[in-house]
Amino acid sequence: MENVVLIIHLFLALGLIAVVLLQRSEGGGLGMSGGGGAMSGRSAATALSKVTWILAIAFIVTSISLTILAAQKSAGSSVLDRTDVPSTTEGNDGTPVAPIVPLGSDLLPPAEGDNAPLVPSAD
Repeated sequence: MENVVLIIHLFLALGLIAVVLLQRSEGGGLGMSGGGGAMSGRSAATALSKVTWILAIAFIVTSISLTILAAQKSAGSSVLDRTDVPSTTEGNDGTPVAPIVPLGSDLLPPAEGDNAPLVPSAD
C-alpha cells in the first residue's frame, strides 16, 4: 500500500512541476510585474491554474497519507529501544546522569561477528 501511494506521490510531484513550468510567466521576480497576477485583485482562473490547484491538493493528500502510513508502521518503537546500551543512569539523588564512557572507547556496539573489545587494551 505504501509503495502505491509513494508512486502516485512521485507522479503528482512530476506533474506539478510540469504544469507550473508550462504556465505563463508574468516577467519580473516575486510579482513585480505591472498588472494582473497573484498580487492583484481577482484574476481569471485558467485551465492550467485549476490543474495546478488539483495537483497541489492531491500532492498534499498523498503527503499526509504517507506520513500516517509511516507512523503506523513505526508502532511507537525508537532507535534507542533496539540498542543494548542504557541511555541514562540515576545518580545518588535520583536525577538522570549520562553514562560514563572510557576515553578511547567506541560509542557504537561491535558489529556482528566482531569479537574485538570495546576498550583497547593497554598492552
